[in-house]
Amino acid sequence: MSRVYLSLGSNQEPHRYLPVAIEELRARFGQLDISPAYRSAAVGFDGTDFVNLAVGLDTDLSPIELNDWLHALEDRHGRRRDVPRYADRTLDVDIVLYDDLVTQGPGHLDIPRKELKHAFVLKPITDIAPDVCHPMNGKTMQELWASFPAESEPLTIVTL
Repeated sequence: MSRVYLSLGSNQEPHRYLPVAIEELRARFGQLDISPAYRSAAVGFDGTDFVNLAVGLDTDLSPIELNDWLHALEDRHGRRRDVPRYADRTLDVDIVLYDDLVTQGPGHLDIPRKELKHAFVLKPITDIAPDVCHPMNGKTMQELWASFPAESEPLTIVTL
C-alpha cells in the first residue's frame, strides 16, 4: 500500500461536488484524512474563487491507475475536458504526493504536483500531514508552510 495525498478543488458548486467526491473516495479507499476546506482566488486564469482541500489515503493502485480513476471521478461529476485546461470546473482532483515518488506520466500526471508551491495546495496538506517530506527538497510540509508568504495567497476556511 502506498500513502497518497490528493488536492481537491471546485469553483462551480463546491458545496455540492466536494462532499460527493469525498464520499466516493471513502467508498473506494476506506479511511481518509481530510483537511479543512479553504476558499482562495483562482490561480492561472480569471475565474470564480475556488474551494480546495486535501485528502490523505492509502492505495494499492499505481500512480497511473489512480490518476485514471480520479479522472473518471471528475468526469462523473461534470468535469469538462473540451474547454481550456485552466478554466472553471466542477471538480479537480490531483495526486500531489505518492509516497516519496518523483514521476511524470500521461493525463497530466506530475508527482510531486507543482501546485504544491501554492497556498491552496500546501496549507491543506500541511493540516493533515505536517511531518511528510517533499520528495525533492526533503523539507516537511510544515517547514514549507512556515516559510510561505501566506499574505500573498490569502485563504479563508469554509464549511462544506
